[in-house]
Amino acid sequence: MLKPNNWPALGILTMVAAATAALSIFIKVTEEVVEGDTGKIDLLIIMWLRTAGNPIDPLGPRWFEDYARDITALGSPPVLGLFVLICVIFLLLSDKRRLSIYMLITAGCGTLVVTALKEIYDRPRPQLMPDHVFVYAASFPSAHAMVSAVVYLTLGTLIARLTPNTLLKLYIMSVAVILTGMIGLSRIYLGVHWPSDVLAGWAVGAAWVLGGEALAQIMKLDEENTK
Repeated sequence: MLKPNNWPALGILTMVAAATAALSIFIKVTEEVVEGDTGKIDLLIIMWLRTAGNPIDPLGPRWFEDYARDITALGSPPVLGLFVLICVIFLLLSDKRRLSIYMLITAGCGTLVVTALKEIYDRPRPQLMPDHVFVYAASFPSAHAMVSAVVYLTLGTLIARLTPNTLLKLYIMSVAVILTGMIGLSRIYLGVHWPSDVLAGWAVGAAWVLGGEALAQIMKLDEENTK
């Protein structure tokens, strides 16, 4: 039976294992995309979400499309940047300087990584986007999916640190996961990403957060003011 003083080490090992698994998923999806093996399933899923008579229009009423655009905006650079800024200022005011730097590095470097990946793979977007939806970067992986995972999951872990209640921790992380999932799904629904783009974004984003959190635990960043 594990002793309580071994629990932190077990938690770090669990996060490392989960990060490795998420990274493996990203690598596998990337290999399938490069080889062209995801084309049929990508097209099947995205066409299933389009109107039969006009594949440019997403399936469902117009108000649902409006809702999807509102959800997808939660993963946009301005919104995510605002959340990061609010979090960093809060941490600085709470005298958690190292955690504020950690948040900035996690979000900033995550954005740089997904930008580099887009340049490397340069995958074309689906040609099914509504006229009022504008995109400029390449398709793979989804930056909305990856960076929203990085920001919201990291934010969730930081907020969860503030409460000793396990149920509240579970609720906070569940909200972060659901929000990240909704943003990724909205990208597929709006036709601006292939499903494999979003899956890859989720996977590499989760790996980034889990690896960073394991490193933060090892470095004990949240204990800078406990002495």
